[in-house]
Parts: sequence; C-alpha cells; structure tokens
Amino acid sequence: MNQQAFVKLAIVAFGLVILSFFVLGFSRTVFDFRTAQLLAAPIGFAGFGLAIFLFVRATLSAAGVWTIDPE
Repeated sequence: MNQQAFVKLAIVAFGLVILSFFVLGFSRTVFDFRTAQLLAAPIGFAGFGLAIFLFVRATLSAAGVWTIDPE
C-alpha cells in the first residue's frame, strides 16, 4: 500500500461515518428510531472498522513492521 491509497482509504472511512449519520437522520423522518438505527449501523460499522484498520496499519508502519510505501 502506498501513501496515496492510504489517504484515499482514510477519506472513504471518514465519508462512511458521516454517511451513517445522514442515513440515521433522514431515515428517522420516515421510520421509527430503531429501524433508522438498523439502516445506519452497517455503514457506521464499516467506516469505523476501516478507521481501526488504518490506525493499526499506520502504527505498524511507524514501528517498522509493515511499511507504507511513500510513492
């Protein structure tokens, strides 16, 4: 993985978390709160999981275990 791909994945992770809040807010206007949570949760979990992966990847790169290429 190079730095450019890492940054793109970080932007995608941030976008997914923000999207989950929008889905929760807009679906609350149509459905009850529990259904809105069920619709928004998978998107939020995907974004949070990607952010955790990127954090671990950056930590391992800083430790020199699994480097991120500077291309």
